Amino acid sequence: MPNLKEVRIRIASVHSTQQITKAMKMVAAAKLRKAQNNAMQLRPYADKLGSILQNVSATLDGGDFENPYSEVRPVQNVLIVIVTSDKGLCGGFNANVVKSAIALINEKYAQASQKGNITILPVGKKGFDAFKKRGFTLNSDFALVLGKRDFGFDDIKPAAEFAMNGFAEGRFDAVEIIYNEFKNVATQVVRREVFLPIAPKSTEQSTNPKVGTPKASAELDTDYIFEPNKVDILTDLIPKSLKITFYKAVLESLASEHGARMTAMDKATENAGTLLQQLKLTYNQTRQAYITKEILEIVGGAEALASS
Repeated sequence: MPNLKEVRIRIASVHSTQQITKAMKMVAAAKLRKAQNNAMQLRPYADKLGSILQNVSATLDGGDFENPYSEVRPVQNVLIVIVTSDKGLCGGFNANVVKSAIALINEKYAQASQKGNITILPVGKKGFDAFKKRGFTLNSDFALVLGKRDFGFDDIKPAAEFAMNGFAEGRFDAVEIIYNEFKNVATQVVRREVFLPIAPKSTEQSTNPKVGTPKASAELDTDYIFEPNKVDILTDLIPKSLKITFYKAVLESLASEHGARMTAMDKATENAGTLLQQLKLTYNQTRQAYITKEILEIVGGAEALASS
């Protein structure tokens, strides 16, 4: 039979935990709204910027412009950017990114890993902690950048420039980024994207279902007026597009983090409520058993006195 004092202490502990998880859920919900708005507002801008870049790139001849970010070379050194959170209590949010990164290394970059040519660039403290003892080369310069009070594009731009300069200078032959893409509050999808080199423009054509003949994408028919010229535009547009892509991944991760934490805290609050009900039932049953035992002892004592 459990001790009543122990049950009371546990009930108070669970109740206190429930209040904390409920408060954390409310905080996550408030932060989620801002982070979700930021991610959603950047999506169309990033997509349109990439579309313009592809259109302009498609009109250039091979000798017109030498793009240092599209050079394809044998992969010897790899940079993997992992975007996680600074704090826990968000379910499998961080663990899923770490697992995806390890799977990517084992499946795609096993040879580079054996030679010690894998560099991890963690954005978020949890990613840094996860790879700190795994034997990989770490760049911790941007591990705590998400903790800044007014986090914005200027805070993450140096991390993007580190990856871009490393590739352009030949220190890295491939750069990949792994992050959680925000779908909704309850759903976050882990994405693995090749950041560098820039993938060549797809030449696939869509088929008109009515007549069954190839039809060029509407984007390819866009006609631009260039001022001053295409090369100058690309020189400025390509780095800007890459930085926006990097920033977009971080914003998606931030929104996903708050959504995951909100869901996890909501579930924890529900579980605490269920546990409280069980503990209160146990407490009442134990208390009733003690009362019944005391009544039986009193009746037994009274009968013993009467018989004497």
